[in-house]
Amino acid sequence: MKKVDSGQLKVDSENPDSSCQLSTVNCQLTLMVQGTTSDAGKSTVVAALCRWLARQGVAVAPFKPQNMALNSAVTEDGGEIGRSTALQALACGLAPHSDMNPVLLKPQSDRGAQVIVRGQVLGNMDAIAYHDYKNTAREAVLAAWRDLSARYPVIIAEGAGSPAEINLRENDIANMGFAEAVDCPVILVADIDRGGVFAQLVGTLELLCESERNRVVGFVINRFRGDPALLQSGLDWLEQRTGKPVLGVLPYLHGLLLDAEDAVADAGEHAGEALNVVVPVFPRISNHNDLDPLRLHPGIALHLVGPGQTPPPADWVILPGSKHTRADLQWLREQGWEPYLQRHLRYGGRLLGICGGFQMLGRAIHDPDGIEGRPGSSDGLGLLDMETTLVAGKQLRQVEARLLPGGEAVSGYEIHNGVTAGPALQRPLFDVGGRLDGAVSDDGQVMGGYLHGLFDRAGVCDGLLQPPQESTTDYEQHRQAALERLADAIETHLDASFLRGYSRHPGNA
Repeated sequence: MKKVDSGQLKVDSENPDSSCQLSTVNCQLTLMVQGTTSDAGKSTVVAALCRWLARQGVAVAPFKPQNMALNSAVTEDGGEIGRSTALQALACGLAPHSDMNPVLLKPQSDRGAQVIVRGQVLGNMDAIAYHDYKNTAREAVLAAWRDLSARYPVIIAEGAGSPAEINLRENDIANMGFAEAVDCPVILVADIDRGGVFAQLVGTLELLCESERNRVVGFVINRFRGDPALLQSGLDWLEQRTGKPVLGVLPYLHGLLLDAEDAVADAGEHAGEALNVVVPVFPRISNHNDLDPLRLHPGIALHLVGPGQTPPPADWVILPGSKHTRADLQWLREQGWEPYLQRHLRYGGRLLGICGGFQMLGRAIHDPDGIEGRPGSSDGLGLLDMETTLVAGKQLRQVEARLLPGGEAVSGYEIHNGVTAGPALQRPLFDVGGRLDGAVSDDGQVMGGYLHGLFDRAGVCDGLLQPPQESTTDYEQHRQAALERLADAIETHLDASFLRGYSRHPGNA
């Protein structure tokens, strides 16, 4: 790898004031991380850069112009953004804010999505309608970036998918369209673990226009396993072929578990005695980060069951969140889960529903206004005496609650449209500051509620699920340790002059 010429980056580490030429917003510096493919590692590289810069005392914030994901988080200003961006805010030591992810698309079908702009639901659009809306969305993106830039001198932005998706280039706001609009440099990340890494990088460059190619200042190769010396000849060829530096080769970090945008991580293996927890993976599963603490729990064996798979015997079944509750309930029935759940309960198993999964437990789900899809009603599983009506006006709040009746503290959040009513709610699962949430059946086998993140505190997991051994893992500490591990990898494997140029930016501590 050759050293980075600070002139390529428009950042001179010996004269950091030169970085002001990148933007006229308070001498602000934006760097964008784009990827050759989805899941190339953009989110983790952004999180790593954010944590490394924060460790240097840099006032840095993450930014993702447009995201498409079903995992979301509630922000301090009462909005909704992608979960991965919220994790990057944590890496910066910041509370998540809606300015950090001004456009969030939550798929509801193969052709349509709920559109969230600056934290609030705009409505549902199909792909063609959203394409026509992009010019308006661009203004929201640039306004959010300007507002964020006024508060933080360094912004690490993340692209979406690949900048070489030709069919999406017109009116692009997610990748090069944003980079061109704010005139920021771009680093390109490729995943060598997938294979074909040199084709990914060279092919992506070839599909960009000249001005876009010129703003790519270097490459990062992600998830490398083995001896780096074996890769050197390829790196030399790549730099000669493109005239651009390889900024670093990041190692494959085994066992890294951090908030995902959409991909459902493997459950992992557990040796010895364990509580068996089974989860159906809905086609529109949302906020499945709720399950991450269970993956880490030494006393829990988590089984994720996809389409066509036979669910194993379970101590607990958890019905997770859903972005299209009625459609996912229909999928559940088509996959044969209803008789499985009846048999599970008949033999003493227990069942928990979270948000959309909680709504499925009732007698019916009504969607008279077509909030999630075609208007209509669906019969629920009939396991709790309640009904849910989907209404406009999404509930978005961060909450502190207590688990009933044990009293364990819960720190979670709500993201839902449904209003649930019925006698079952007279036996609640949570006390949310005096407001009761959820329901528990008379025999205690079936329960649920609207709170996401309920397992983040180990005491709740142990108190509710009662595994054979208690957890020794603090999930929040685990996330912080994983972010430190990412920052260490960046510090060790990324070009030092590149990092120095950003850490010496004027206005930083």
